[in-house]
Amino acid sequence: MKFVNTSLPGVVQITPDVFEDERGYFMETWQSKKFRDNGIDAVFVQDNFSQSTQGTLRGLHYQIKQAQGKLLRVVKGEICDVAVDLRRSSSRFGQWVGVILSESNKHQLWVPPGFGHGFLVLSETAELEYKCTDYYSPEFERSIRWDDPDIGIDWPLNGRVKPVLSDRDASAPLLRDAETFE
Repeated sequence: MKFVNTSLPGVVQITPDVFEDERGYFMETWQSKKFRDNGIDAVFVQDNFSQSTQGTLRGLHYQIKQAQGKLLRVVKGEICDVAVDLRRSSSRFGQWVGVILSESNKHQLWVPPGFGHGFLVLSETAELEYKCTDYYSPEFERSIRWDDPDIGIDWPLNGRVKPVLSDRDASAPLLRDAETFE
Protein backbone atom coordinates (compact mmCIF):
# COMPACT_ATOMS: atom_id res chain seq x y z
CA MET A 1 0.00 0.00 0.00
CA LYS A 2 1.09 3.53 -0.73
CA PHE A 3 0.12 6.28 1.75
CA VAL A 4 0.25 9.87 0.45
CA ASN A 5 -0.43 12.85 2.68
CA THR A 6 -2.74 15.42 1.12
CA SER A 7 -2.47 19.19 1.55
CA LEU A 8 -4.49 18.85 4.77
CA PRO A 9 -2.44 17.25 7.56
CA GLY A 10 -4.08 14.00 8.67
CA VAL A 11 -6.07 13.44 5.47
CA VAL A 12 -4.34 10.61 3.58
CA GLN A 13 -4.87 9.08 0.16
CA ILE A 14 -4.18 5.35 0.11
CA THR A 15 -3.44 3.32 -3.00
CA PRO A 16 -3.59 -0.42 -2.39
CA ASP A 17 -1.35 -2.90 -4.17
CA VAL A 18 -3.50 -4.61 -6.80
CA PHE A 19 -2.62 -8.12 -7.97
CA GLU A 20 -4.27 -8.67 -11.34
CA ASP A 21 -4.37 -11.55 -13.80
CA GLU A 22 -6.77 -13.00 -16.36
CA ARG A 23 -9.15 -14.09 -13.56
CA GLY A 24 -9.55 -10.62 -12.09
CA TYR A 25 -7.74 -8.97 -9.21
CA PHE A 26 -7.08 -9.06 -5.47
CA MET A 27 -6.23 -6.18 -3.15
CA GLU A 28 -5.93 -5.61 0.56
CA THR A 29 -7.99 -2.56 1.54
CA TRP A 30 -7.15 -2.34 5.23
CA GLN A 31 -4.59 -3.84 7.56
CA SER A 32 -4.12 -2.39 11.04
CA LYS A 33 -0.31 -2.71 11.16
CA LYS A 34 0.27 -1.05 7.78
CA PHE A 35 -2.11 1.76 8.65
CA ARG A 36 -0.61 2.22 12.13
CA ASP A 37 2.92 2.25 10.65
CA ASN A 38 1.74 5.09 8.40
CA GLY A 39 0.21 7.20 11.18
CA ILE A 40 -3.40 5.97 11.07
CA ASP A 41 -4.07 4.20 14.36
CA ALA A 42 -7.80 3.72 13.86
CA VAL A 43 -10.19 1.26 15.46
CA PHE A 44 -13.23 0.80 13.26
CA VAL A 45 -16.63 0.08 14.81
CA GLN A 46 -19.03 0.48 11.90
CA ASP A 47 -19.07 -0.13 8.13
CA ASN A 48 -21.41 1.83 5.85
CA PHE A 49 -22.47 1.45 2.23
CA SER A 50 -23.92 4.26 0.09
CA GLN A 51 -25.37 4.14 -3.42
CA SER A 52 -26.13 7.38 -5.24
CA THR A 53 -27.01 8.58 -8.74
CA GLN A 54 -25.06 10.98 -10.94
CA GLY A 55 -25.06 14.58 -9.75
CA THR A 56 -25.91 13.68 -6.16
CA LEU A 57 -23.88 15.58 -3.57
CA ARG A 58 -23.88 14.26 -0.01
CA GLY A 59 -22.38 16.52 2.64
CA LEU A 60 -20.64 18.25 4.10
CA HIS A 61 -21.32 16.01 7.13
CA TYR A 62 -19.70 15.45 10.53
CA GLN A 63 -20.59 14.56 14.12
CA ILE A 64 -19.76 17.24 16.68
CA LYS A 65 -19.52 14.60 19.44
CA GLN A 66 -18.49 11.01 18.81
CA ALA A 67 -16.57 12.44 15.86
CA GLN A 68 -15.97 9.82 13.21
CA GLY A 69 -12.81 9.06 11.29
CA LYS A 70 -13.72 7.55 7.93
CA LEU A 71 -11.85 5.29 5.53
CA LEU A 72 -13.65 5.60 2.18
CA ARG A 73 -13.47 3.72 -1.11
CA VAL A 74 -15.60 3.43 -4.21
CA VAL A 75 -16.54 -0.08 -5.36
CA LYS A 76 -18.57 1.06 -8.38
CA GLY A 77 -18.46 4.30 -10.33
CA GLU A 78 -16.60 7.53 -9.57
CA ILE A 79 -16.89 10.37 -7.07
CA CYS A 80 -15.15 13.57 -6.11
CA ASP A 81 -14.51 13.08 -2.40
CA VAL A 82 -13.89 16.14 -0.20
CA ALA A 83 -12.64 16.72 3.35
CA VAL A 84 -12.81 20.10 5.13
CA ASP A 85 -10.81 20.94 8.26
CA LEU A 86 -13.34 21.97 10.93
CA ARG A 87 -10.90 22.32 13.85
CA ARG A 88 -10.80 26.00 14.86
CA SER A 89 -7.40 25.47 16.50
CA SER A 90 -5.93 24.31 13.17
CA SER A 91 -3.99 26.65 10.90
CA ARG A 92 -5.91 24.97 8.06
CA PHE A 93 -9.39 25.65 9.50
CA GLY A 94 -11.94 25.94 6.67
CA GLN A 95 -9.56 24.57 4.03
CA TRP A 96 -10.50 21.62 1.85
CA VAL A 97 -8.95 18.88 -0.21
CA GLY A 98 -10.65 16.82 -2.90
CA VAL A 99 -9.65 13.58 -4.60
CA ILE A 100 -11.21 11.36 -7.23
CA LEU A 101 -12.10 7.92 -5.93
CA SER A 102 -13.25 5.34 -8.45
CA GLU A 103 -13.61 1.65 -9.08
CA SER A 104 -10.82 1.95 -11.66
CA ASN A 105 -8.19 3.82 -9.60
CA LYS A 106 -9.07 1.88 -6.40
CA HIS A 107 -7.79 4.76 -4.22
CA GLN A 108 -9.05 5.22 -0.69
CA LEU A 109 -9.25 8.34 1.47
CA TRP A 110 -8.69 8.56 5.21
CA VAL A 111 -10.65 11.47 6.75
CA PRO A 112 -9.81 11.78 10.46
CA PRO A 113 -12.15 13.02 13.19
CA GLY A 114 -12.46 16.81 13.18
CA PHE A 115 -13.12 17.08 9.45
CA GLY A 116 -16.30 17.50 7.47
CA HIS A 117 -16.85 15.09 4.60
CA GLY A 118 -18.83 15.15 1.38
CA PHE A 119 -18.85 13.69 -2.11
CA LEU A 120 -20.26 14.35 -5.55
CA VAL A 121 -21.18 11.44 -7.84
CA LEU A 122 -19.54 11.85 -11.25
CA SER A 123 -20.58 8.54 -12.88
CA GLU A 124 -24.09 7.30 -13.69
CA THR A 125 -24.20 5.71 -10.24
CA ALA A 126 -21.63 5.20 -7.51
CA GLU A 127 -21.36 2.75 -4.65
CA LEU A 128 -19.20 3.77 -1.72
CA GLU A 129 -18.04 1.73 1.27
CA TYR A 130 -16.59 3.34 4.34
CA LYS A 131 -15.39 2.30 7.74
CA CYS A 132 -16.05 4.57 10.74
CA THR A 133 -14.20 4.96 14.04
CA ASP A 134 -17.33 5.80 16.04
CA TYR A 135 -21.01 4.96 15.87
CA TYR A 136 -23.54 7.04 13.98
CA SER A 137 -25.35 9.36 16.39
CA PRO A 138 -28.05 11.46 14.73
CA GLU A 139 -28.26 13.82 17.73
CA PHE A 140 -24.63 14.89 17.09
CA GLU A 141 -24.82 15.02 13.30
CA ARG A 142 -24.09 18.41 11.72
CA SER A 143 -23.77 19.75 8.17
CA ILE A 144 -22.20 22.70 6.42
CA ARG A 145 -23.34 24.07 3.05
CA TRP A 146 -21.70 22.40 0.08
CA ASP A 147 -21.25 25.79 -1.66
CA ASP A 148 -20.04 27.89 1.28
CA PRO A 149 -18.07 30.76 -0.31
CA ASP A 150 -15.66 30.93 2.65
CA ILE A 151 -14.61 27.33 1.97
CA GLY A 152 -14.75 27.63 -1.83
CA ILE A 153 -14.86 23.99 -2.87
CA ASP A 154 -14.36 23.62 -6.62
CA TRP A 155 -16.89 20.83 -7.21
CA PRO A 156 -16.65 19.32 -10.73
CA LEU A 157 -20.31 19.92 -11.56
CA ASN A 158 -19.78 19.25 -15.30
CA GLY A 159 -22.10 22.04 -16.46
CA ARG A 160 -24.72 21.55 -13.76
CA VAL A 161 -25.90 24.67 -11.98
CA LYS A 162 -26.63 22.79 -8.79
CA PRO A 163 -26.19 19.18 -7.62
CA VAL A 164 -28.96 16.91 -6.37
CA LEU A 165 -29.22 17.56 -2.61
CA SER A 166 -31.22 16.30 0.34
CA ASP A 167 -33.39 18.90 2.10
CA ARG A 168 -31.00 18.80 5.05
CA ASP A 169 -27.94 19.46 2.88
CA ALA A 170 -29.72 22.22 0.91
CA SER A 171 -30.53 24.07 4.14
CA ALA A 172 -27.24 23.45 5.99
CA PRO A 173 -25.64 26.48 7.65
CA LEU A 174 -22.54 28.26 6.43
CA LEU A 175 -19.23 27.52 8.17
CA ARG A 176 -19.30 30.85 10.04
CA ASP A 177 -22.67 29.86 11.61
CA ALA A 178 -21.92 26.18 12.20
CA GLU A 179 -20.90 24.37 15.35
CA THR A 180 -17.31 23.19 14.81
CA PHE A 181 -14.47 21.59 16.74
CA GLU A 182 -12.05 23.39 19.07
